Amino acid sequence: MQLQQLISLVLILHWMEDADCQHHASKHRQHKRGSPVCPGGCLTCSVYNGCLTCLPKLFIHLERDGMRQIGVCLASCPKGFFGTRSPEKNDCSKCGSECDTCFDKNFCTRCRAGSYLHKGKCQESCPDELVSSDTKRECVPPCPVDCDTCLNSETCTRCMPGYYLLHGQCHSVCPEEFEPSEQLMECVPAVHCEVGEWSEWGPCLRIGKPCFREETRTRKFLQNPSLQGKPCPATSEKRECIGKRKRCGKDKGAHKGDRKNRNNRKEKASGEGRRERKREREREREREMGDREDSENRNKTEQRRRRAQSRDPGAV
Repeated sequence: MQLQQLISLVLILHWMEDADCQHHASKHRQHKRGSPVCPGGCLTCSVYNGCLTCLPKLFIHLERDGMRQIGVCLASCPKGFFGTRSPEKNDCSKCGSECDTCFDKNFCTRCRAGSYLHKGKCQESCPDELVSSDTKRECVPPCPVDCDTCLNSETCTRCMPGYYLLHGQCHSVCPEEFEPSEQLMECVPAVHCEVGEWSEWGPCLRIGKPCFREETRTRKFLQNPSLQGKPCPATSEKRECIGKRKRCGKDKGAHKGDRKNRNNRKEKASGEGRRERKREREREREREMGDREDSENRNKTEQRRRRAQSRDPGAV
């Protein structure tokens, strides 16, 4: 009796296992690209395991979800992984345990905390000619590049000739808002021009033209700029007096001398015009007299020729 119960239990378990396998097999059916079930970037996928293959140039990366792994397709591998390409597929492979990021399994590009990068390897201590940098997690020279003297591997106290010190670093060209000090050999803040507030507009004054008056206002320099600071703006402004032109036209006693000068110029121009017209009439009369004399001379010449022919009929 016990043997029959044991056989029945084994058959039931086998049936359950087979049913479970068929259930998972149905979930693992591959769906072609464009199916709404597949996540973005997948070429084929399953409901249970996500992406199975990716579109060209994308890397497939397996993310753990409890006891199973879900495939995702990425343009680049995440931190702690490196990409490998092959004609079949592009995979994301895990970096070595000491690497934070890596180029491949044998070449780290950044180490985990507590080790320092040197020639692609992560080491607990650096060679004698180098010192460890906790910020970069690398083995670096005792002084930064272009330093003459330094406090440590990351902080300069004096730069090599041609470089300027700023916040412990050496610069050949000072950053924006700073300018080089040849005396200190440092980058110092640029000083911009500063000006005060505008004064009130001054009194209206006549400036050259009749019926034209203008007023002026000014402001003072508060801070002159340094060599590379922003230059100073204008410190004075002028404008035409508002509402003064109309009143100027009603002022009967104003600008009498100007009106007299204008009248004199008009009279002078008128007199010159009359004289020019007179000279033109005289030139016209002279031309008419010349034409008349030429005509009379031609008539006299013709008369003399006719008289000569009448006296001598054979003459030509």
